[in-house]
Amino acid sequence: MILRLGALVTLALAFAGPAAAACAQPRTSLSYLEGEVMCPTCHTTLDQSDSAAARRIEAFIQTRIDQCATAAQIKSELVANFGAGILAAPPRKGFDLLAWWLPIGGVLAGALLLGVGVWRWSRARTPVEGQPPVDDDTERRLDELLARLD
Repeated sequence: MILRLGALVTLALAFAGPAAAACAQPRTSLSYLEGEVMCPTCHTTLDQSDSAAARRIEAFIQTRIDQCATAAQIKSELVANFGAGILAAPPRKGFDLLAWWLPIGGVLAGALLLGVGVWRWSRARTPVEGQPPVDDDTERRLDELLARLD
């Protein structure tokens, strides 16, 4: 009886080892990759597309997931078949890195220009032509109003 139980455990371990090693890396999911891959027909992500091409790509992805392929392997195979435009986000290396840095640089440059413009506008000391300076009575009333607000 004990010998039979030992043989059964040994047999189970013999079959469990290769099965566990077949899918040793972390598995990815179809729902994750649907947001990372674009449909070549309608140019939206797969999770938003109902086209036949999107369904075929989803079937390919599911087949590769069932074969224990990683997300990086699946993406590289899709890029090999469809080109880099199949990915929802451009790669973060080489020339494609500009797609990540140009928007950030544009926002920073716009903020800098806005700040300089506001600073220069607020520091302007020359009165506007055609606009009379503030008279003494108005300036006194403004000072009193501001003193009450303190």
